[in-house]
Amino acid sequence: MESFYEPNWETGKSVRWRIKRSDDEPIAVASIWERFIDKETGEIIFSFSMLTINADGHDIMKHFHKPEDEKRSIVVLNEAQYLPWLNANQSEAKEMLQLSPEGFLVSESAPR
Repeated sequence: MESFYEPNWETGKSVRWRIKRSDDEPIAVASIWERFIDKETGEIIFSFSMLTINADGHDIMKHFHKPEDEKRSIVVLNEAQYLPWLNANQSEAKEMLQLSPEGFLVSESAPR
């Protein structure tokens, strides 16, 4: 993806912010997916979820979500992690659930 959006509540109200890689390259996100067949229609359906982890101490992601809510971040992969993620067993995948390094992401206010 080019970027993703999160609500920033630091002003007391929700303001949409855009998060992207600092080098403007596309973002790859650690996700899980499943393919299943709808028994009534026979349609093949794909479902996926982006994985998130606690981001209380992250330089960028600690600024998002309501003050009383846990700060969370999607798991952003770097290029060296693309194939290892796709081929990882459960233990290897768990080790890859890390916050992006400092300076890897940038954010900016992006109200509608």
